[in-house]
Amino acid sequence: MAPEGLTTAAPAARLPGRRPRALLVGGGLSLALCLVGVVHLGLGVSGVGIGDIADLILGHGDARTRDVLLGSRLPRTLTGLVVGVALGVSGVLVQGATRNPLAAPDTLGVNAGAYFAVVLVAFTGISLGPVPAGGAAFLGGLVAVAVVYLLSSGGVMTPGRVLLAGATVALAGTAGAEFLQMLDVQATRGLFFWGNGTLMQTSLERPLTLGAVVVAGALLAPFLARPLDLLALGDETAEAMGVRVERVRPAAFLVAVLLSAAAVSLAGPIGFVGLIAPVIVRQLGVRRHATMIPLAALLASALVLGADAAAQLIVTPSATQPAEIPVGVVTALIGGPVFMALARRVSTGDADTGAAVVVSDRRRAPAYAVALGGGLVALAVAVAVSLRVGDVEITWSQLGAALFGSAEQITEAVVDYRLPRILVAALAGACLAVAGAAVQAVVRNPLAEPGLVGVTGGASLGAIAVIVAVPSAPLVALPAAAGIGGVAMLALVVLVARGSAKDGRAGLDPTRVVLVGLGAAATSMALVNIMVVSVQMNISSALGWLAGSTYARDFSALGWLALPALVAVVLVVAARPVNLLSLGDELPRALGLELGRARLLVLGAGAVLAAGTAAAVGAVGFVGLVAPHLARRIVGNNTARMVPMAAVLGAVLVVSSDALGRWLLAPTEIPVGIVTALVGAPYLVWLLRRL
Repeated sequence: MAPEGLTTAAPAARLPGRRPRALLVGGGLSLALCLVGVVHLGLGVSGVGIGDIADLILGHGDARTRDVLLGSRLPRTLTGLVVGVALGVSGVLVQGATRNPLAAPDTLGVNAGAYFAVVLVAFTGISLGPVPAGGAAFLGGLVAVAVVYLLSSGGVMTPGRVLLAGATVALAGTAGAEFLQMLDVQATRGLFFWGNGTLMQTSLERPLTLGAVVVAGALLAPFLARPLDLLALGDETAEAMGVRVERVRPAAFLVAVLLSAAAVSLAGPIGFVGLIAPVIVRQLGVRRHATMIPLAALLASALVLGADAAAQLIVTPSATQPAEIPVGVVTALIGGPVFMALARRVSTGDADTGAAVVVSDRRRAPAYAVALGGGLVALAVAVAVSLRVGDVEITWSQLGAALFGSAEQITEAVVDYRLPRILVAALAGACLAVAGAAVQAVVRNPLAEPGLVGVTGGASLGAIAVIVAVPSAPLVALPAAAGIGGVAMLALVVLVARGSAKDGRAGLDPTRVVLVGLGAAATSMALVNIMVVSVQMNISSALGWLAGSTYARDFSALGWLALPALVAVVLVVAARPVNLLSLGDELPRALGLELGRARLLVLGAGAVLAAGTAAAVGAVGFVGLVAPHLARRIVGNNTARMVPMAAVLGAVLVVSSDALGRWLLAPTEIPVGIVTALVGAPYLVWLLRRL
């Protein structure tokens, strides 16, 4: 799975290793790990400090200190060491096998696949020990890697294509895990906190058992060191020097997946550690894989323990309401900006491919009026069905009577309650679809959507910040803060992704915008989680909003969508400049379009659409990807026709998803964002495979 067009460090095989530098780096990292480990052992809510543990080691401690050390502190610290070694070594192997500095177990979907497998086992009610659970996670991670390979092998395997495939698999795995947790909260209880990464353990059994697996995998890694050094020179050169590339690369992935699966089974999916550690080691001047493997393990262990120590210090638990931030949230807060910086520097391989949002279809498109009319009929049917289903089902005759004001009081109450939320769902779906069309037009990538470029995360961050900082703020402050957050985050993404003439990357690389957006989204959600836990918010209600929900929305929520709806109309009116954006750079300029300003205006319009919608219904994903793509297949690429069609399809998708979420587990509701993710993730997989 070696992508082409990479800009990475100089090949390891050409740079002789500097042993003094490696020894110096190794000594510094070892010292840092020891210091962080000592601090980590002294943290906790029991009141036992480093001095008490030192007294116990010297033979002067009491039984309580011994119980705390053996029952909580030592297992937690040992878990951090095991997870760090696993993620550090697996990151080196993945980056070496792909020659991609942005590749890691989490960015290629391995962690998400392993996470889904563990949740699936818990959902079935089967109780597995540490090793069998690790085996299930290994299979899940292996399937994830296989899917990434299948998705990215249809054409030129550029870095951007591989990473987009990994993001797709990660989104699908996470959405599936969240869905299973909502289907059976009792069987999967506690898995959400674990799903964000936690080092908490109740005994030494699990870290010791899975630690043995990690040690075995780490001992296999050095055998791949020299082949990976030669692989950095390119496949053809490596083969000429005797490397069996078709064997080395799968072997590296197998060992990496084994290590990642053990880490996920032990502590949950902890992101970005496997990406950061190898990159920092290279920045310190170490290039040979034989040296990088142990040094990355040391650095990753220090990162995990340091992040967990910070997680315990950020929130001070009280005796009545203990709270703690999952360690994976802290690593995402660190890793998101690092990923953005790396995405800015790396050559995606897609800047000059002419990627566009054009969708080929040999079939003759139906007449526009017929297609739009069919979409409106589908929307009317979806609205009617949605009015009927839920925890209280009503018949067609009751529905008709309620709409004409002659039904029983309870039936009228049901319809009066459902009708506003359905209208909100329809308008929100339409706005999200148009937002997706705007973003895709600018980045010329059919895989782009507001959630993938950080807009939804920024809107969520703005809304939660208002809830946390000003609980008594007027209702209008929520959509305003969400809009500002979404626009600001998109501005940051564009600023970071924009190349410079100095490095020969002037303008917006379509794929780089998406990659930087992924880092921005991870950073935003990490900040959201920190705020939710730090002020001890009702996590279940906050997560429901973040997953996207139309619950209890009334007609006032339609007012929040008025501005996004107006922006959508403006996009249709200004169809010609939007159409020109899909033609590349030179032709629009030749036709008199000021390309930079047009891109910023259209991106800003997409941000307002997505952020305003997030304020009304929360973070609903995939609608901005699925609806525009389907609309192009039906009516073509002309913005004046495609945008209204996408709006209708987006409305149908969200209304239908809302109805399904209310009906499937009635009276329990599944947030509409979870349902759209379950629909959109497989569609994204199919779409990426066809591109």
